[in-house]
Amino acid sequence: MDKLRSLEIFIATCDGGSFAAAARLCGSDPSTVSKAIGRLEAQLGLTLFQRSTRQLRITTAGERYANTVRKMMQELSGCEAELKQINRSPSGTLRISSAVCYGHLYLRPLLRAFCLQYPDIRLELEINDLHVDIIDNDIDVALRTGYVKDSRLVARRLSPMDFLVCAAPMYLEEYGTPRCREDFHSHPWIGFRIKETRQLQPIYLPDESGEYQPYELERRYLTDDGEAMAYMCADGMGFAQLPHFLAKEGLESGALVSLYPYFRPPDPGSGVFAIYPKRDYLPAKVRVFIDFLNDALAARGENANHTWAENWPSVVPEGLSRARHSDACGIEASPSFLKTRISP
Repeated sequence: MDKLRSLEIFIATCDGGSFAAAARLCGSDPSTVSKAIGRLEAQLGLTLFQRSTRQLRITTAGERYANTVRKMMQELSGCEAELKQINRSPSGTLRISSAVCYGHLYLRPLLRAFCLQYPDIRLELEINDLHVDIIDNDIDVALRTGYVKDSRLVARRLSPMDFLVCAAPMYLEEYGTPRCREDFHSHPWIGFRIKETRQLQPIYLPDESGEYQPYELERRYLTDDGEAMAYMCADGMGFAQLPHFLAKEGLESGALVSLYPYFRPPDPGSGVFAIYPKRDYLPAKVRVFIDFLNDALAARGENANHTWAENWPSVVPEGLSRARHSDACGIEASPSFLKTRISP
């Protein structure tokens, strides 16, 4: 910055013809200008101005140096103006990395509308469940279920992650609806295995007081693909506890029904997050993408603190639907009951 300031003073001195004139142009004083020119000459080992009591005359070396400095300052000014314009007008390549299921089910259907609204933005979309280093991999924004605690990153929650215990109506018609938590031991469960850790995603069910607790159940079937888990459940292979974005399509179509009110993990790190590098000025292309995504989620009844799952009805017999107050067994649901409660 000292060197840049010295160059600005040097050009002002060339234009003004004196230290006093340069001081007026730079909002400084003649002594400061004289010292700045002296430091610049010392760094270069050249005399830029011939000084006398009557006048200040630029040297041949000074003229050559001034031509180069002017070109450099013009290029710098042009570059700054161009970058400011880019940041005001969304454009350029936007690199997005998304978790697999969320990318397929929530993000992908929105991309056409986003690209039509912002035609100067080019998209590069990566779909994977790996927590890659978004700075090292030059990713503008990552959509992840859960966030990485990294001081270099900003994690903005798009929505909570709500879980629903689901089954296919045909499965319940054939094998009956569990009347209490213990009954689930006699039914097959479809489990999800996390790819990176190889751990099983826990299952949560309400306890006697209605509070959700981890509940140990045998998973007869396992998969590391969320969409496969939802489809296996819809195919009638058993029960599954699905995050809301995986359950939505099946619940809305009637291929799945929900047996309990939603469960939301209390961990503040649980949810769906937009993660991007921390910086003083967020690029316009990233800003408009996150705003667009928030608006699209709001149209689905979701925001940073709510999802549509909060209002989705539970398809359970009367006794089981009161699990928040008691874990007593209820009356098994009939097929006719199931058919009348599939959609809100």
